Amino acid sequence: MSNLLIKKEINKENLNQYAEFYSLVQDVISNKTVQHMKDFRQHYDTNTFEHCFHVAYISYKICKKLGLDYKAVARAGMLHDLFLYDWRQSSKLLNLERKHAFIHPQIALENASKLFDLSKKEQDIIVKHMWPVTLRLPRYPESFIVTLVDKYSALQESFVFYNSFLQKKKLYKYAYIFLCLLILV
Repeated sequence: MSNLLIKKEINKENLNQYAEFYSLVQDVISNKTVQHMKDFRQHYDTNTFEHCFHVAYISYKICKKLGLDYKAVARAGMLHDLFLYDWRQSSKLLNLERKHAFIHPQIALENASKLFDLSKKEQDIIVKHMWPVTLRLPRYPESFIVTLVDKYSALQESFVFYNSFLQKKKLYKYAYIFLCLLILV
């Protein structure tokens, strides 16, 4: 699903930019543990790998445009949800001390640190990407960008899922059109 979101954003003008992004994250995305993120569903039809790839790419584009550290954002964005479990059942099955939303940034940082040499900025991006839920204020502008893009991506993934669901069901399709008309009026 996220691959579809990325494909929509790639055109002839930004093909070089995508190639640069891909070269920055190639070692990360080719890692066997990171590839394992494809086995876990993130939001609806999107797996964790696709979600992270989308967050990393959009954050990279924003930081590149703003003259910020797009390299750190690309790499940390790809690793921000490296938790490797089904978060819907995590508290029960894994006996986590807190709910997933509060604890997974630290788990992702620990997992990423075992695999890659992370800069302080990359660590901050990963561990603070759930702000304001985790209350740990991001230290760098790049951390704020990944935080915001993470929320944007989750909303977009939800919208794509529900939109395709509504299109499959005739009754829901008409209800959706009716709601849209109500909103416009």
